[in-house]
Amino acid sequence: MNPILGIDFGRTRIGLAISDELHFLAHPLETIRNDKAAIAKIAEIVRDRKIDKVIVGVPRHMSGELGESANAALEFVSRLRAQLPCAIETSDERLTTIAAERALRESGKKTRNTRHVIDQVAAQMILQTYLDRHPNAAT
Repeated sequence: MNPILGIDFGRTRIGLAISDELHFLAHPLETIRNDKAAIAKIAEIVRDRKIDKVIVGVPRHMSGELGESANAALEFVSRLRAQLPCAIETSDERLTTIAAERALRESGKKTRNTRHVIDQVAAQMILQTYLDRHPNAAT
């Protein structure tokens, strides 16, 4: 099985995580800038790592409604679908960035020194949640 890519979309940065080939574990991959080259960079990663599926977190409100951030993530998903040859799914990612910050803080990392990692850990949480809910996630 080929790996799955997890994405934590943000207006400034995009966190990326990747699954192992057995789809058991998600691992932080990298953080990229959300700029004009972001989709091309993700397409390069998908091609180079032979990604079969991409999971993008959509940050809904606690009520389940879509807000400004969720709509921006869904617009990003639309642009990804136009450029990537693989399946793209969305996943509810309420509070993953907060959980990532807490996990890093509890591990003794200072938030100021981990800003570049928070988005990767949030993407890892999005992807791990997906893997746990879809144990047969092979495409």
